[in-house]
Amino acid sequence: MRVRLEDVARAAGVSPKTVSRVLNDEANVSDATRKRVRAAMEAMDYRPHPSARSLAGNRSFLVAMLYDNNDNPASTYLAEIQDGVLEACDAYRYSMMVRPLRMRSDDFIRRLDALISDHHPDGVVLTPPITDYAPLLKRLRERGVPYASVSPQSDGGIGVRMDEQAAARAIVEHLLGLGHRRIAHVVGIADHGASRWRLAGYREALAAAGVAEDPALVVQGAFTFGSGVTAARELFALKQRPTAVFAANDDMATGVMWAAGEYGLKVPHDLSVCGFDDTPLARQLWPALTTIRQPSRDMGRIAAQQLLAVLRGRGPGELVQVPFVLQIRGSTARVP
Repeated sequence: MRVRLEDVARAAGVSPKTVSRVLNDEANVSDATRKRVRAAMEAMDYRPHPSARSLAGNRSFLVAMLYDNNDNPASTYLAEIQDGVLEACDAYRYSMMVRPLRMRSDDFIRRLDALISDHHPDGVVLTPPITDYAPLLKRLRERGVPYASVSPQSDGGIGVRMDEQAAARAIVEHLLGLGHRRIAHVVGIADHGASRWRLAGYREALAAAGVAEDPALVVQGAFTFGSGVTAARELFALKQRPTAVFAANDDMATGVMWAAGEYGLKVPHDLSVCGFDDTPLARQLWPALTTIRQPSRDMGRIAAQQLLAVLRGRGPGELVQVPFVLQIRGSTARVP
């Protein structure tokens, strides 16, 4: 026979409403009562029905993670963010859904409204570049849907970010320290704040070292392997090719290394290559990729935790800054 909420209440010596409050993680329950109810649930192997839990608190206990499907949905970065959000949701018994929204499509708001009306998420986690998309943020505020942001450009709101400009400066300084002066940069998608921050860090490091920027060495990419290959071919076709390439993410850096092989260039003997993010791919390449470790999974988890703090009445949430780490591996060496 299935154990009912009323059975737990009777065993714990509390009202069914108190059990419901514990299930919904509401703040107005004493620690002693909360422990007693949870002990009874565990002893009785009580498994609340999700729909009953939702009805009891007039909430869906659902968090939606939104991304722009102009991005590569199979990208390691998005996958790691998703894993982190799911980890936080699981810890507080929230469900999670992942949905793409094409930022520049004519039906963007209609699709957003449909998602909110059909699924009633308690809150959403936003990923770049829609993190900073003003029509989206305006609509979420109008609909009263709380949100947390991953890598927002603005200082307001809640979520998580890293000093990507300082990180990019650090990796270019590493290349400068190895004697490189013709350092190319493969830029990410223009709509991403990350692209602007990483380009700014590249330029800042060159300027501080007294190295004039060569516009021919700054090539547009799209955060994909293929765009890294295309950008590298453009760079290798120059009369004076670069001795080092800093790509704005690991996927593009991988494309650069592939193209280097196509041109008969050995990494790092003929060309140093570095990326950004430290995805698992960076450690699977040969030679392993010098890159910036952006703790993407941790960032997804932290953004969701800040959102859940608001949803659970545990405070206003905050914008958390996480540190970066320069991971020096075999893909960079002194200038040939």
